[in-house]
Amino acid sequence: MRVVKILAILLVVYVGIVVAFESLIGTMQPTNDGTIVITTFEPDGKSHDRVVAKLESDGKLYVAVNHWPRAWYRRAVANPDVQVTLAGEKKDYRAVQVEGDEYGKVNQQHALPFVFRVLTGFPQRLLLRLDPRAAS
Repeated sequence: MRVVKILAILLVVYVGIVVAFESLIGTMQPTNDGTIVITTFEPDGKSHDRVVAKLESDGKLYVAVNHWPRAWYRRAVANPDVQVTLAGEKKDYRAVQVEGDEYGKVNQQHALPFVFRVLTGFPQRLLLRLDPRAAS
């Protein structure tokens, strides 16, 4: 019975660490040369900005869902016309869900460190390819 209590306490502590880490990242939204800002849109046109890691593979731009909070991803899938701010310039893109061989290749090229995966609670990683849209 004592082992069960210890395991339960460890689980609660671990969940607390994951929640604290995810909350800190979500609140601070740290930016650097490896990040971009993606703007997603609700059906009523309301926009939301989110800082995400910039991934590049074979000259194409990708973003990944690496955390549990993923409202921005659901909005991008529902309305794939997004905007991306990269190097201070905002442009229009089409978000395309990535699967299969392309997913495997990009995911392997940009593998997440194990410690990061532990801190985020091992969320399923999803990828979007951002295809530039022609200016209208």
